[in-house]
Amino acid sequence: MQLDSFFPYRLAVASEAFSRNLTDVYERELGLSREEWRLLFLLANAESMTSLDVAHRTTLDKVQVSRAAKRLDDKGLIVREISGEDRRIRVYRCTPEGVRQFQHLQPKVQERANRMLDAMAPEDREALEQGISALLKVAKTS
Repeated sequence: MQLDSFFPYRLAVASEAFSRNLTDVYERELGLSREEWRLLFLLANAESMTSLDVAHRTTLDKVQVSRAAKRLDDKGLIVREISGEDRRIRVYRCTPEGVRQFQHLQPKVQERANRMLDAMAPEDREALEQGISALLKVAKTS
């Protein structure tokens, strides 16, 4: 079997290329890495989240979460606190500036994503949406 025909490889390459295209927006606008953007995205839509919640909701591991959180904290976009229940766990929440920056960037990132998706034939985009939904459903039950 050739690597280029191996489905997991093709899926990873497509995902990486799509994500890299979006990175240009938040990196240029605010100097955020992909990991920082993902964390900011989660926190801007939640009152607070623990480090465990973040790790479960993203593809980021604990080290990536910790490093991204530190950088976002240093930029004044989030606050990191030690959990009162378990000192090994961090609790993260967006600052008002973090919410403001997210609200400024999110439409631009969404527009870039839509531009790429809109370049697809409607039937291909519908098939992609259905395929991703089916793959996620099967992956969660396996």
